[in-house]
Formats: sequence, C-alpha cells, structure tokens
Amino acid sequence: MQMLTFPNCKINIGLHIVEKRPDGFHNLESCFYPVGWTDLLEVIPADSLELTTSGLPIPSSLDSNLCVRAYRLLSQSFALPPVRIHLHKIVPIGAGLGGGSSDAAFTLRLLNERFNLALTTAELENYARQLGSDCAFFIQNRPVYCVEKGDQFEEIDLNLKGYSLVLVYPNLAISTAEAYAGVRPRKPSVPLRTLLQEPLSTWRHTVENHFEEGLFRTYPLLDEIKQQLYASGALYASMSGSGSTLYGIFEQPPVLPAEFQPFQVWQGVL
Repeated sequence: MQMLTFPNCKINIGLHIVEKRPDGFHNLESCFYPVGWTDLLEVIPADSLELTTSGLPIPSSLDSNLCVRAYRLLSQSFALPPVRIHLHKIVPIGAGLGGGSSDAAFTLRLLNERFNLALTTAELENYARQLGSDCAFFIQNRPVYCVEKGDQFEEIDLNLKGYSLVLVYPNLAISTAEAYAGVRPRKPSVPLRTLLQEPLSTWRHTVENHFEEGLFRTYPLLDEIKQQLYASGALYASMSGSGSTLYGIFEQPPVLPAEFQPFQVWQGVL
C-alpha cells in the first residue's frame, strides 16, 4: 500500500494585523487563496515511524517535523500502524506560503482517508489547529476569509479562476517573529472583506499587507520585486503572509525581468 499526495501552498490576499491578543498571538484578517505550487508527500507502511526527506533542506528533527507531529497527534486517538513518511520539499521554507502547514494538513487528510478514520471536515480542522494557525485552511483548501489567529474561516465570494499568478521567492527566509517585530497592530478603517469585493484593478491602491511596511525597510529588495511585478503588467502585487515571497496577479502570462533569474519563480494559472 502506497499513499501519495501533493500538498499545495497558498497566498494571502491582503493581511491586516488588527490587534494583539491576551494569549500573545495577534488577531488578523486576510484572504487565503490556494495555489498550485506543491510538495510531494508519500506515506508507506514501515516497522517503525520514520521520516525521510529530499529536495530543499528541512531544518527540523524527527520530533519537530510537522508531518510527524500530525501522525503522532492522530495516534493519540487512533491505533495507527507505523509508517515511513517521505517529504520531497519544493515550496520554500519561511516564504509566507504556508508550505509546512500544508504538509501537516495533507498528512492528516491522507491518514484519515487511507486508514478509514472517518473524521469529518470539522474534526480534521480541529486537529490541524493544534499544529499551527494556518494548518486548518488546507483541510478544505479553498478560498476563505480568515479572522482571529488566521484559523477561523468565513465564506468569501472571490473567484480568480483564469488569472495568471507569478510567485517570486528571493532566497530569503523570514521568521514569523522577525515579521511581527516590525508591525504595529491597527484596526483598518475599512474591513478587508469590503475591499476585496471591489474590482481587482482597484486592489493596488486599497488592499495591503501590514507586514510589508517594516520588512520593506529592512529588505529593500522585497519592494523592488513588487515594483518589478507591477512593471511587468501585474494587476495586483503583494507580499504573501509574513514574507518573503512576492506575487503578482496578471491577466495573461507575463514576460518576467532578467532580475528574477537568481530567484525561485513559480508561474501558473489560478
């Protein structure tokens, strides 16, 4: 029995850091949108729990790896057989794309399906929330409006199907702690949900990621990439999550500048 799946990443369309919570986290509002850049995750029977990796280096031990933590979390409730987890890492780490969270959520989904655990979507999301704030998004893996810690979801009527997307990762990992150190929580005068209902052509002037201000000061390259995406014809460009990936949404697949050649670039259709 072999189990194979392809955990995809996501982008944040707008990200408002609204306020700091009593538990030390932050309340935010954002739209999470799934993207087709994927890792590869395989689970096969084994004599004992194992983890192997390939692709991009993963700086974590067996105990701290999110896929292993997902397996062990379910093992507390179910008598799962031992497995070998192989993760081929393609989506950059520390990129604001939720790649590690996706790997964890897809591990939960895969184990639920293959071992007939009969967990509901809501139950899977509750397990995923124990692994990370945005893990639960990847259970349903569809556009949602996120509030609170980014782990509570509301419906949003947002369909970007057919638009071209370009992701540019400038080989710069930014930790969540570093990103939050440069942000000042503030309640926006207009909710992000309202701004996203306006035509995409207006987003350039209204839809912002609150992490950009501080990180662009520290890393001017990020702002340069954003402006190059606009110069290439993007209708909207932004940093995703807490960085450092920049993305552009285009009507047609663009011709990208030579300056992007040293970076990891993904192009596809939403």
